[in-house]
Amino acid sequence: MEQTEAVPLRPWPDYAEKGVIYQLFLRQFTLDGTLKAAEKMLPHLASLGIDIVYLCPPVVADDDMDEEHWSDRQKKSGIPNPRNPYRLKDYFHVDPEYGTDQDLKDFVRRAHELGMKALLDLVYYHCGPTAVFLEEHPDYVKHNEDGSVRFGLWHFPELNFENPELREYLWKNMETSIRDFDFDGFRCDVAGSVPIDFWEEGRRRIEQIKPGGILMLAETAGNRKEQEKAFDISYGHTPYLLLKLMNGQFTARQYREEQTKADLERSQGVRLIRSTDNHDIASDHYEKRAERIFPIRKNNAALALIFAMKGIPFLYNGQEIADGHRHSLWGSREYAGNLGIAWEKAVTEEGRSRMEFLRNLIAARRSSPLLTRGSFEWIDNDCENNVLSFVRRLDGKTMLCVFNFSPAEQRVHVSADLPADARLHFSDRAEISDHTLKLGEYGIAWLEF
Repeated sequence: MEQTEAVPLRPWPDYAEKGVIYQLFLRQFTLDGTLKAAEKMLPHLASLGIDIVYLCPPVVADDDMDEEHWSDRQKKSGIPNPRNPYRLKDYFHVDPEYGTDQDLKDFVRRAHELGMKALLDLVYYHCGPTAVFLEEHPDYVKHNEDGSVRFGLWHFPELNFENPELREYLWKNMETSIRDFDFDGFRCDVAGSVPIDFWEEGRRRIEQIKPGGILMLAETAGNRKEQEKAFDISYGHTPYLLLKLMNGQFTARQYREEQTKADLERSQGVRLIRSTDNHDIASDHYEKRAERIFPIRKNNAALALIFAMKGIPFLYNGQEIADGHRHSLWGSREYAGNLGIAWEKAVTEEGRSRMEFLRNLIAARRSSPLLTRGSFEWIDNDCENNVLSFVRRLDGKTMLCVFNFSPAEQRVHVSADLPADARLHFSDRAEISDHTLKLGEYGIAWLEF
């Protein structure tokens, strides 16, 4: 049988290759939980080296009090706030909880002034049960055979993409976000539950407004088709595999095998983000947050790993100070449960050390094309239960990356030749002597040669 040549991935904007994405969840990012308060914090993110800010939905959330149309996870939370930021009522305007439409424009403008790009979270698989368009356009959502509204995952109405008018409505929303608010692209919630041809046409339209500058992130496991025309990058399988390594469910060797399987078999070589946390974990599984339960050095090793792997590093709200609080999706100023980022930690020794670690980590990744454009290959070592090792190669140069996920010192020999002139590009508790790496507790070594 003749094999068909794979369609190449779409070209992505220049800034994405070296980029670091930061997920900013307004309710938890500041005590006020507003756009104006978040805007004042943008210089802090820029000082770390963050260059892409992904903003969780700031538009009007549905305030319907009928608990039949609340998600099971919200009911379990015990917080009676109907305004779920992922159950939307009006896609075109900012929720008064966060500020005004002008506040959102000002937020994006300030991000641009500081050299950062801004992504808006789009939630198009479903809407709220009292969405502003439903009275005039009931056919914008799906219906059952008996004429009742079809409620999908999380008990929210499913949008009807068989209706061309609904598509036009949402394409207009994408265009407005780029043209009027000056966003640089989108993170697309549950993107795989929306037809791919909708995203392809939406991408075509917004590229006409901002040619070559759009970045599209799909909340999917990742497949080649979605990155041929519509998306630049996908979620993949992180952070869940990495968390299994951190909590002892996987040895280093098992993690390597599972990550290889996920990246090569299911993701087919597409571009992926790499992360250790996100808003779902921080809200529903906060007791298992890595920053909450593991020592800072172990978390640092995990962060260094995702920065060295192929893909784009992704940081969540407050990771720069090792925050481990609960960040409930439903907690707000009016409702219980809004602990938010523990910013007082920023002035502690641990918080300061994490910020300095991240500044150095971001700078080290950005300064080497090996870590942003190099090929990726796992290599063996003689401490495979505790140590991960791989190489990135480009233009005849190599970066060897080695990570100790054990609290005990490891003396490591890798299968790759280690020349005498190998130098440490980035390290933490690492020494090299006589072709042997000595890695201390959760030690990290990136060696260039």
